[in-house]
Amino acid sequence: MILTDFFSPKDVILDMRASGKTQVLAELSRHAAHSVGVAPDLILGALTRREELGSTGMGEGIALPHARMPDITAPLGVLARLKAPIPFDAVDGKPVDLVFMLLLPTGAAGAQLNALACAARGLRDAAVVAALRGARTKDGLHAAFISRTGNPTQDGA
Repeated sequence: MILTDFFSPKDVILDMRASGKTQVLAELSRHAAHSVGVAPDLILGALTRREELGSTGMGEGIALPHARMPDITAPLGVLARLKAPIPFDAVDGKPVDLVFMLLLPTGAAGAQLNALACAARGLRDAAVVAALRGARTKDGLHAAFISRTGNPTQDGA
């Protein structure tokens, strides 16, 4: 599985304004609801339950909130670059400005882990992160993220 299998340019939010983690997760849930046909409050509930297990703030200003949902049939990723960093209870205590939300179907655990690993790999790449922070458009953000993680020739697919 490669990033472009579950992440498209329409699933990019540029310069989102939010005051905290709950507001970011709510906005991402609203955005994703249109793509997966699931009510935003159900998505937000699943993300919130996952955050209660431990923060998905990876450190270095990046978060990867994710949840498994029985009502979706394929993974979906939504990338948001925040207008200003927010507290996210990240492992390093730093505020977050890049958030990639991943929704996964409850079945096919191997494919889900592959999708999560693919997203995490991109978010750990310093060059990708710098490009995400420097992009000026939604298309630029999308291109920056898939530049190293969504290309089948580079991902071994």
